[in-house]
Amino acid sequence: MTSHKTPQTMKPATAAKKLGIYLEATPAEFQEGVVSRDELNALQADPPEWLRELRRNGPHPRQVVAARLGVSIGGLARGGITTPLTTEQINELKAESPDWLQRERATQAEVRKETARVKERDAQRREQH
Repeated sequence: MTSHKTPQTMKPATAAKKLGIYLEATPAEFQEGVVSRDELNALQADPPEWLRELRRNGPHPRQVVAARLGVSIGGLARGGITTPLTTEQINELKAESPDWLQRERATQAEVRKETARVKERDAQRREQH
């Protein structure tokens, strides 16, 4: 008895999220097909030109925009950013440094600081027990 393993596949939206790209900006054949785990690994290991271009210039999905601006996805929404942005648009926002971006970056810095404090406190508690 031999078992035939079916390759694990994922929807294009899942693959795009794992690749950190905006699905609607990908080629039609990527959007309309399914992506196997091996295909995803190949895309990550040796990205084709269209993928390198998307990663370089966008448009980028919200999680990438938020990371590049140093804010949360919620912070983007509070700042009125609800659509994907290109690298150029992200750089323009950084240069303009509007009030909302400064506020959200400060908020993120506080969140990171608090997370580090809690992690340190928990580590000390574990050492005591």
